[in-house]
Amino acid sequence: MNSLFVGFGQIVPPFRPWSQRLKWTTSGECAPYWFLIPGGSQGITAIMLIYKIFRADEWAALQTTGETDGAPIDVSDGFVHFSTAEQAAETAAKHFAGAENLTLLACESDAMGDTLKWEVSRGGARFPHLYRKLHMTDVLWAKPLPLANGKHQFPEGME
Repeated sequence: MNSLFVGFGQIVPPFRPWSQRLKWTTSGECAPYWFLIPGGSQGITAIMLIYKIFRADEWAALQTTGETDGAPIDVSDGFVHFSTAEQAAETAAKHFAGAENLTLLACESDAMGDTLKWEVSRGGARFPHLYRKLHMTDVLWAKPLPLANGKHQFPEGME
């Protein structure tokens, strides 16, 4: 079955065929963090994207080697830190304030299976933590995360 990709940013090779899906929010608007895919009891299944922010050298290392244990904080904590769309801006402000040359990666949460744990962290919110290496094949897309007037500019549609 052919499917249509409607989205923001780019799919970074190597991409998986299932990454080419129609993406819509529950309000019917196109957005970078929800996919509607064939399947499920109603014929459509929604999945959620989670996000990782990398510095230029970390992103380059992942592209070169195809896998990574993450940033130094990830290695220290024993898991790769991710954020939801709603948490990403606060994560950038807290851990990457003023940093330039960042890249925002999007990954499908369900594709990570049991190695992804949702754990209480900052302010009692549940954050996604990956307890294995992050693989290039986990990445659906990557976009620059520019800094303008001291604030990181996230892709349109992320809330």
